[in-house]
Amino acid sequence: MASASSTSARSLFVESKMRLADKVQVNVNNIASLARQIQRGSKSSEILMHAVRTFAQQENGIENVENNLGKFAHITSQLALQLNSIDRSSTKLEDVTEQVRAMQR
Repeated sequence: MASASSTSARSLFVESKMRLADKVQVNVNNIASLARQIQRGSKSSEILMHAVRTFAQQENGIENVENNLGKFAHITSQLALQLNSIDRSSTKLEDVTEQVRAMQR
Protein backbone atom coordinates (compact mmCIF):
# COMPACT_ATOMS: atom_id res chain seq x y z
CA MET A 1 0.00 0.00 0.00
CA ALA A 2 2.89 2.31 0.75
CA SER A 3 4.10 1.76 -2.76
CA ALA A 4 0.76 2.80 -4.29
CA SER A 5 0.67 5.86 -2.10
CA SER A 6 4.19 6.92 -3.06
CA THR A 7 3.44 6.33 -6.74
CA SER A 8 0.33 8.44 -6.40
CA ALA A 9 2.30 11.16 -4.61
CA ARG A 10 4.96 11.12 -7.33
CA SER A 11 2.30 11.29 -10.02
CA LEU A 12 0.66 14.21 -8.21
CA PHE A 13 4.05 15.92 -7.84
CA VAL A 14 4.85 15.46 -11.55
CA GLU A 15 1.39 16.71 -12.51
CA SER A 16 1.73 19.76 -10.25
CA LYS A 17 5.16 20.43 -11.66
CA MET A 18 3.79 20.29 -15.22
CA ARG A 19 0.91 22.63 -14.33
CA LEU A 20 3.35 25.04 -12.72
CA ALA A 21 5.55 24.94 -15.83
CA ASP A 22 2.49 25.63 -18.00
CA LYS A 23 1.48 28.58 -15.80
CA VAL A 24 5.03 29.94 -15.92
CA GLN A 25 4.96 29.63 -19.73
CA VAL A 26 1.61 31.48 -19.89
CA ASN A 27 2.99 34.23 -17.64
CA VAL A 28 6.13 34.58 -19.77
CA ASN A 29 3.95 34.85 -22.89
CA ASN A 30 1.78 37.46 -21.18
CA ILE A 31 4.83 39.48 -20.14
CA ALA A 32 6.15 39.35 -23.71
CA SER A 33 2.77 40.53 -24.98
CA LEU A 34 2.78 43.35 -22.45
CA ALA A 35 6.29 44.37 -23.52
CA ARG A 36 5.16 44.49 -27.16
CA GLN A 37 2.17 46.63 -26.21
CA ILE A 38 4.39 49.03 -24.26
CA GLN A 39 6.78 49.27 -27.18
CA ARG A 40 3.91 50.01 -29.57
CA GLY A 41 2.60 52.56 -27.10
CA SER A 42 5.93 54.34 -26.96
CA LYS A 43 6.07 54.52 -30.74
CA SER A 44 2.56 55.94 -30.85
CA SER A 45 3.69 58.54 -28.32
CA GLU A 46 6.60 59.48 -30.58
CA ILE A 47 4.24 59.74 -33.55
CA LEU A 48 1.87 61.88 -31.52
CA MET A 49 4.69 64.22 -30.45
CA HIS A 50 5.79 64.54 -34.10
CA ALA A 51 2.22 65.38 -35.09
CA VAL A 52 2.02 68.03 -32.34
CA ARG A 53 5.30 69.63 -33.49
CA THR A 54 4.10 69.66 -37.10
CA PHE A 55 0.77 71.17 -36.02
CA ALA A 56 2.56 73.89 -34.05
CA GLN A 57 4.70 74.73 -37.09
CA GLN A 58 1.60 74.91 -39.28
CA GLU A 59 -0.10 77.15 -36.74
CA ASN A 60 2.84 79.57 -36.97
CA GLY A 61 2.67 79.45 -40.77
CA ILE A 62 -1.06 80.08 -40.73
CA GLU A 63 -0.52 83.08 -38.46
CA ASN A 64 2.05 84.48 -40.91
CA VAL A 65 -0.35 83.97 -43.81
CA GLU A 66 -3.09 85.73 -41.84
CA ASN A 67 -0.78 88.69 -41.20
CA ASN A 68 0.19 88.84 -44.88
CA LEU A 69 -3.47 88.75 -45.92
CA GLY A 70 -4.14 91.70 -43.61
CA LYS A 71 -1.28 93.61 -45.24
CA PHE A 72 -2.60 92.74 -48.71
CA ALA A 73 -6.07 93.96 -47.73
CA HIS A 74 -4.57 97.24 -46.52
CA ILE A 75 -2.57 97.66 -49.75
CA THR A 76 -5.66 96.83 -51.81
CA SER A 77 -7.70 99.51 -50.04
CA GLN A 78 -4.88 102.05 -50.59
CA LEU A 79 -4.74 101.14 -54.28
CA ALA A 80 -8.53 101.54 -54.51
CA LEU A 81 -8.26 105.02 -52.98
CA GLN A 82 -5.49 105.93 -55.43
CA LEU A 83 -7.57 104.63 -58.34
CA ASN A 84 -10.52 106.77 -57.24
CA SER A 85 -8.21 109.78 -56.99
CA ILE A 86 -6.85 109.11 -60.49
CA ASP A 87 -10.40 108.80 -61.85
CA ARG A 88 -11.38 112.15 -60.30
CA SER A 89 -8.22 113.78 -61.63
CA SER A 90 -8.88 112.33 -65.06
CA THR A 91 -12.41 113.73 -65.05
CA LYS A 92 -11.13 117.14 -63.97
CA LEU A 93 -8.41 117.01 -66.62
CA GLU A 94 -11.01 116.42 -69.30
CA ASP A 95 -13.02 119.40 -68.00
CA VAL A 96 -9.92 121.61 -68.01
CA THR A 97 -8.99 120.45 -71.52
CA GLU A 98 -12.48 121.40 -72.75
CA GLN A 99 -12.22 124.80 -71.11
CA VAL A 100 -8.82 125.42 -72.74
CA ARG A 101 -10.22 124.48 -76.14
CA ALA A 102 -13.19 126.78 -75.57
CA MET A 103 -10.84 129.62 -74.68
CA GLN A 104 -8.74 129.04 -77.81
CA ARG A 105 -11.72 129.46 -80.14
